[in-house]
Formats: sequence, structure tokens, C-alpha cells
Amino acid sequence: MENCIFCKIINGEIPAYKIYEDEDLLAFLDKYPINPGHTLVVPKNHAETVIECPDNILEKIMPAVKKIMFALRKAVNPDGFNLLSNNGEVSGQEIMHYHMHIIPRFSGDEKEYAIKELFKSAKELPENEMKTIYSNILKYI
Repeated sequence: MENCIFCKIINGEIPAYKIYEDEDLLAFLDKYPINPGHTLVVPKNHAETVIECPDNILEKIMPAVKKIMFALRKAVNPDGFNLLSNNGEVSGQEIMHYHMHIIPRFSGDEKEYAIKELFKSAKELPENEMKTIYSNILKYI
């Protein structure tokens, strides 16, 4: 895509700290990290969201993520990780090229990154609503 910043990084038009690359994927340090080592894993072929990304590429992402997490564990010594993929503008996706965030987490950084706040808004749905949602999803699986 002509104006996609990730496509420009993949094509070498914009510099990045590339930490992993194979024929289908590129991983690089986020220019605006939540924490040190924050990495983005992107497919080389443009796809806006996980839905548009081909299955054979998706199958390669998690093994690459795992490999990068092992390296990050040694390099920046986090206490944990968040794996995050926003899909669609309403979810918080700002760059419309599918990507997976690998965010190293450190004890005491909870106030700086509020992923826990998202789950605080979770609430139990009534049984009849759960059954309706469940049956509607099963129609399309």
C-alpha cells in the first residue's frame, strides 16, 4: 500500500530497528514503545486486519512471536508480556496494516499501561443473551 508506514518499513523506505525477518514476516522495535523492547510483528504482504491476513501467514506469526519473546526475556528481563492486536479503528488500530504487539511488562508498570482497565469493564451477560450470541456465532463457524 502506497501510504502505509509499515509497507514503507518493509520496503526499506523508512529505517527501523529490525530484529527478526523471514520471507513473510518482519519484526521491529516500536518507535513509540510502551516499555523497552516493545516489538511489532507484521506480515510483509499488506493486510489491514487479521481477517484479511492469509492463514498460511497467520500460522507463522506465533512461532516468530515466541522466538522474539525468548530474545526479549534475555535482553530486557521483563516480568511478563502482553500480546496485543487491535483490529479495526474502533479497537484502537491506528496503522491499517495487521500487526501483533509484543509488549514486555515489568513489575510496577501497571499505572503506565492500563490493559487491566479494559477488563475492569467486563460484566456477566444474562443467560438468554449468551445463548443468543452463541447460537448466532455457530451459524457462521
